[in-house]
Amino acid sequence: MPKVLLRSEESGGHVSVIESTSPVGFPGPPLHTHDFDEAFYVIEGELTFQLEDRLFTAGPGELAFAPRNVPHTYANQSGAPARFVLVCTPAGFERYFARMEAEQAGVEPPEWAMQGWPEVVKVGPRIGE
Repeated sequence: MPKVLLRSEESGGHVSVIESTSPVGFPGPPLHTHDFDEAFYVIEGELTFQLEDRLFTAGPGELAFAPRNVPHTYANQSGAPARFVLVCTPAGFERYFARMEAEQAGVEPPEWAMQGWPEVVKVGPRIGE
């Protein structure tokens, strides 16, 4: 379950930080673009990333960077759960994760999460589809 560690209102809109996990076999989102940068720092496990047409893996202590407007996605194709920190610049997309966390917990999202977030545009399939 994602956990928002730093949100837009705490950074003047510059950056958000989210800790998240991906279970074994997590297919990830479809290949997509958006107008913010993402840096994925892997703490445990291994994640497979697609950046444009390039596939690569990142394990503990490694960072994968997806620049804004570049098609990308990720998945957990390993045999172990993965835990990572996601840094988004500028901030805003953390609201999506906060709403998802609240929905999974069966509670109302926090007031700050009720604002909009940057648009995500699907441009292709998930890894392996």
